[in-house]
Amino acid sequence: MAQERKYFGTDGIRGEVGSYPITPDFMLKLGWAAGRVLAEGGRGKVLIGKDTRISGYMFESALEAGLSAAGLDIYLLGPMPTPAIAYLTQTLHARAGVVISASHNPFADNGVKFFSAEGMKLADEVELAIEAEMDKPMQSVRSEALGKAQRVDDAPGRYIEFCKSTIPHGMDLRGMKLVVDCAHGATYHVAPNVFSELGAEVSSIGVDPDGLNINEACGATQPQALQKAVLDSGADLGIALDGDGDRLIMVDHAGEIVDGDEVLYVIAESRRAENALSNAVVGTLMTNLGLEEALRAKGTELLRAQVGDRYVLELMRQGRCNLGGETSGHILCLDRISTGDGIVAALQVLAAIRSSGKTLHALKQGMSKYPQVLVNVRLAKQMDVLALPAVQAAVREVEDTLAENGRVLLRLSGTEPLVRVMVEGRERGQVESLAQKIADTVQDAVAEVA
Repeated sequence: MAQERKYFGTDGIRGEVGSYPITPDFMLKLGWAAGRVLAEGGRGKVLIGKDTRISGYMFESALEAGLSAAGLDIYLLGPMPTPAIAYLTQTLHARAGVVISASHNPFADNGVKFFSAEGMKLADEVELAIEAEMDKPMQSVRSEALGKAQRVDDAPGRYIEFCKSTIPHGMDLRGMKLVVDCAHGATYHVAPNVFSELGAEVSSIGVDPDGLNINEACGATQPQALQKAVLDSGADLGIALDGDGDRLIMVDHAGEIVDGDEVLYVIAESRRAENALSNAVVGTLMTNLGLEEALRAKGTELLRAQVGDRYVLELMRQGRCNLGGETSGHILCLDRISTGDGIVAALQVLAAIRSSGKTLHALKQGMSKYPQVLVNVRLAKQMDVLALPAVQAAVREVEDTLAENGRVLLRLSGTEPLVRVMVEGRERGQVESLAQKIADTVQDAVAEVA
């Protein structure tokens, strides 16, 4: 059985700024503890990057001090997308990369996660070793062994050049009119340049971070502003990134949202045309059944992981798959980069448009999305609702009704007393009715055992 972690979750350590453990004293100790573990192979360097939250300054300084106290040199990247930090950790031959970000969360949250020297999530044993060091008293190395800090002034340029290299040599975006929404986040000074340097005509929104407006009414989680901008400007398409740049949602020229499932489909079809698609694509339990059917029709299997890009990546590595992602827009192109990357994923879609000669609106038509309804049922306390006979019977009945034309999924929330009821099928009215039927059964069954 895996050892339970005290601090690290599935995506690092995250929470509200000022509430333990998202405090400066904890981050100081975390930097020292991580430095102690990472310095076991001798003196080395660690990169620190962040998004645009105002608290990033505070936590950057605290982590820098802790790492220095452990005897490691620090390379400060400033505001940079999460995938850029993964990439630069590899190319600068660092021991690790540290990301200060809460991704798509509001500015009052923040967090920290680490990349290994290979640009991957830290191994479980390394995270556990860091947690073990956190329980020890903090002691600085001798003055002559303290780590030094320096800024990497050319970090944005290095990453921009890498992104441009992920589409075929000689391909450009001349003649394309794009709107790019950077969510007032870490891509604000990077993403517009990537697309414009490839020849596209770029209009940018969400590129004025003030420390407080990250993800506010913009970006991949709220693409309504992008939809309006695309329609108002007559652009070919829109690209919405989230606060740390690892999530992508697109908007086609008709103003229709193109979610992660549809992005996956477009990239998969492009890879297939190039004979560069592995034998399976990885999605999650929430991935739309329409994507599974569209892929199956072309001879490609969809493998489903638990919800979370960490689980998608694990299944991709197990199955040696080069393409995977989530409906929310985390897209992993492992034949291009080691982690989810919104800019790189967008470039793969643009390359598909360029090579096919079709619009994004036309390319997504090969996949028909099933209506998917999600109903949350709040519980008085955490309990295993899925084991109740009445609930199991209701699920079986709905599954029999849908047969091969739909899916049912019940998930217990890991953070609050909720049951998430998801029903997917061909007819929205039927799906809504069946989802509510299961939700009502859950409420009645819980009342009986309360």
